[in-house]
Amino acid sequence: MSALGKVLSVHQMLYERSGGRVGHRMLGTPTLLLRTTGRRSGQPRTNALVYLADGEDYVVVASKGGDDHPPAWLLNLAAKPEVEVQIGRERRPASARVVEQDDPDFARLWKGVNENNSARYDGYQAKTERRIPLVVLTPR
Repeated sequence: MSALGKVLSVHQMLYERSGGRVGHRMLGTPTLLLRTTGRRSGQPRTNALVYLADGEDYVVVASKGGDDHPPAWLLNLAAKPEVEVQIGRERRPASARVVEQDDPDFARLWKGVNENNSARYDGYQAKTERRIPLVVLTPR
């Protein structure tokens, strides 16, 4: 695991174990916990992800650091879009919707999430041929 991977893993562990008291902001960037259901295992899966608030919705990026393969959480929520979102100490059920680049909202949302994360997502997109999608999480 890379040094960055270790830092992210510790961040998620602190976020989860503190019940959200620690971890909402990672180096000033807002982070949520996304809980999905494993598409094959049926087991709960949790991922700490940078997000952008868009009205009542939250937007996350399925970048996997620019990897050519999508993150497992994207495949999980594609199979079962009913998820849970935790921001700080608040946990809420939500519905997930994948937003591809041909969606009319994509450019606006991409600009927002990219600015929110110091333009890292443009760098990740440049590393891969895979078209990185966004995911809109709508609390219920």
